[in-house]
Amino acid sequence: MKLIVGLGNPGPRFDKTRHNIGFEVIDELASRFGASFQSKFNGMFSIIHRNGEKFILLKPLTYMNLSGESIGAIMDYYDISLEELVVIYDDLDLPVGKIRLRQKGSAGGHNGIKSTIAHMGTQNFNRIRIGINRPPAGMAVPDYVLGRFSKEDWAEMEHVVKTCADACESWLEKPFLEVMNQFN
Repeated sequence: MKLIVGLGNPGPRFDKTRHNIGFEVIDELASRFGASFQSKFNGMFSIIHRNGEKFILLKPLTYMNLSGESIGAIMDYYDISLEELVVIYDDLDLPVGKIRLRQKGSAGGHNGIKSTIAHMGTQNFNRIRIGINRPPAGMAVPDYVLGRFSKEDWAEMEHVVKTCADACESWLEKPFLEVMNQFN
């Protein structure tokens, strides 16, 4: 069973903010599969049945800095291996709209990934990083990541969300390395 996790913060205050782009991808996948969410594991999750297989969509509701708690709980409950996990999140070090798929790596200062690494006990798990760019000079990082995209950037991000959802669907059929080669 595969687990697709989008990182973000709960509540309407954070909808469509830079830090919630992972939630946007999960919502796109849920829409594609007609999925509804239930609350458990400190998150909102849905089990999808597709082609005789099951996979899970998860949006942790622990707030970004504690995302690993929700991910760890659902992985333990369903006995999901690290190879069957992909985490989708925003990345300040990539230009707006750029995506990067990786099989391992550091947190790069991202608190949601720091928490995930701490709960998994390793940096070796699949991830999809979505570029949001660095804040303008003089703007604090928390203010920037909790801010909304400009109208122009959001138009691009809507396309990126669909592309990331396509990558996740592709991963349901083939190894992550192949998906990396296709979408990087």
